[in-house]
Amino acid sequence: MTNFFYDEFAEGISLNSRIERALSWYYGILRGRYPPKYKIARSLEVDVKLTSLSLQELWSLHEEFEKEFHKLSNDIMKDESIELRDSSNNSYLDLKIEILKRMLTNCEYCERKCGSNRLTDKGKFCKVDYKTYISSYFLHYGEEYPLVPSGTIFYSGCNLRCVYCQNYEISQSFPLKGKVVAPQQLAAIQDKLVKEGAKNINHVGGEPTPYTHAIVESFKYLKTNTPQIWNSNFYMSEKLTILLRDLIDLWLPDFKYWDDSHAIVLSAAPRYREAVIRNLLLIENEGSIILRHLVLPNHVKCCSIPIIEWLSKNMPKDWLVVNIMDQYYPTYRVLSESERWRDLNRKVRKDEYFEVVDYAAKEDLILI
Repeated sequence: MTNFFYDEFAEGISLNSRIERALSWYYGILRGRYPPKYKIARSLEVDVKLTSLSLQELWSLHEEFEKEFHKLSNDIMKDESIELRDSSNNSYLDLKIEILKRMLTNCEYCERKCGSNRLTDKGKFCKVDYKTYISSYFLHYGEEYPLVPSGTIFYSGCNLRCVYCQNYEISQSFPLKGKVVAPQQLAAIQDKLVKEGAKNINHVGGEPTPYTHAIVESFKYLKTNTPQIWNSNFYMSEKLTILLRDLIDLWLPDFKYWDDSHAIVLSAAPRYREAVIRNLLLIENEGSIILRHLVLPNHVKCCSIPIIEWLSKNMPKDWLVVNIMDQYYPTYRVLSESERWRDLNRKVRKDEYFEVVDYAAKEDLILI
């Protein structure tokens, strides 16, 4: 006689162990086995006057120290007793900060590479200048279960224009709305969230990408050993992804569309699929990943199924956790211009959602 309760319980244990293995870097930090990546970057000394170097020279130096970072990271995973001390001179983290500040004068943080000088003006699309605008921050209990409570910081502004955005007020309507904070204040907010019980720091929005310079600089002043999460649309430039991948402990990327024409119409995002795929491959072995896919009504065949198929064939299944989401509801422009967005003007049906879930399960992806 089959014990259905036991089978279901055993299946749950098995799934949880797969998730823990996939998120081993993240769990290693939570359990005190590993330091967060920014601590490793802070310990690597760069004995050079960074302001005297050209941007090209800074990038060459970054390439050299990226190898040093990976060597030290691997050593730490083999020998957890290695102690890290902050560099007394410039560090690998300082090198990244200098590059990010230089990039602000000809901005190419995101895939648009608009070239705005954000020290004197706003980004042409995100409409964000060099300051850091925080809409809110709090302990979030609605994220995936390994993350809660999550110390979530919502940044204003975004580099996409999603017609169904649930946070449209801070992402599009009022991109400069919020409290302006310096990097030291941003670090203090993170430390405060950790003291209140946050298991991690979750940078989200809007979109954190326009604020990368301030977020990375805040790591200089952090006092806690807390995993850093990048909760992003992943429409970042290759350069920005390379700068971030040695600092982020857990990635929460969105993969919204497979069909680029849909990305353009629904989010004003040319080259969307190319950018997201490139960035996913760049972070493949760079920390833990929980990838999110929001199922949209009438987009199962054209977007959801091809995305799952690509993930199955191109990403390491043992190191990728996937969250297939059914939380879509009509809002923002889909509501105000309902005739124009008729295909999106309803919730996702159960049969649409489970078609995607069943296909992902058949492909043996780790679902959460």
